[in-house]
Amino acid sequence: MKYRLLGKTGLEVSTLSFGASSLGSVFRETDDAESIRTVHAALDAGMNYIDVSPYYGATKAEAVLGKAIGQTARDRFYLSTKTGRYGIDAFDFSRSRIEASLEESLRRLQTDYVDILFLHDIEFVPPETILEEAIPALNSLKQQGKIRFTGICGLPLALFEQMLPKVQVDAIISYCHYSLNDTSLLRLLPLLEKHGVGLVNASPLSMGLLSTRGTPEWHPASTKLKEACLRAAKHAAERGSDIAKLAVQFSTSHSGIPTTLVSTANPENIVKNAEWTDEPMDEELLKEVLDILRPVHNRTWVSGLPQYNANILA
Repeated sequence: MKYRLLGKTGLEVSTLSFGASSLGSVFRETDDAESIRTVHAALDAGMNYIDVSPYYGATKAEAVLGKAIGQTARDRFYLSTKTGRYGIDAFDFSRSRIEASLEESLRRLQTDYVDILFLHDIEFVPPETILEEAIPALNSLKQQGKIRFTGICGLPLALFEQMLPKVQVDAIISYCHYSLNDTSLLRLLPLLEKHGVGLVNASPLSMGLLSTRGTPEWHPASTKLKEACLRAAKHAAERGSDIAKLAVQFSTSHSGIPTTLVSTANPENIVKNAEWTDEPMDEELLKEVLDILRPVHNRTWVSGLPQYNANILA
């Protein structure tokens, strides 16, 4: 496993890190004992950063993760959680709710601090709420020592382009924008460098787009994008490979992207994912897959307020 610095935080994070959403039975019903073994397997495989949120599984992911990390030394890993989003349409970025949310998360996670606290999916609320309520709350929690660093996350790249010049945060989480079918995240790198902001990339499989099983019904991508990703996945399978392997290798290979989050509640899967990062990428297969995906390259979907979704390629 390789490690890279996360912005100016001083945190040296594994290029592949553990996203704990699966522990909340978000994608399938999971067994808590197996989930706990998965967390331990991720740490043993060299992953030293774990991200979670109270939104995942209506707090279940945090609770299960807390049981897992309560069985190991706290200095083995960096931990981030989120605040502000608690359900599909449940958002509260008020100062009092953020403070209460963190306390609840700390109890579930069985720890007295988190390394990073992210504001979760801020594209759904007016920017004034973030600037006037949420960011001051994060800064206060940082001064109290309950969090070490602050962050924001969301889907539209325009969100970061509009917010980062106005706020001081230590890191962002961007998802579904650095994968085989979408590399538009690269346009943010100069802005992040300018402001000294660390980057966490998430969802190298584009929330299930890159799979031979076909995309989940709830996925917001267009039919054209879903079909192209399915063709690419099937092509990799026909070549005797797994598109998940290619996707993980591709997303972790860029030196300008410190870490990429993957999520699973299966110990064997997380070990396999970690091993892939140390194996050479099949450059010929990569070229073939990128050719299949070229007609839908950088296609995305609407998320949040209109001001963050102008001129997107859907």
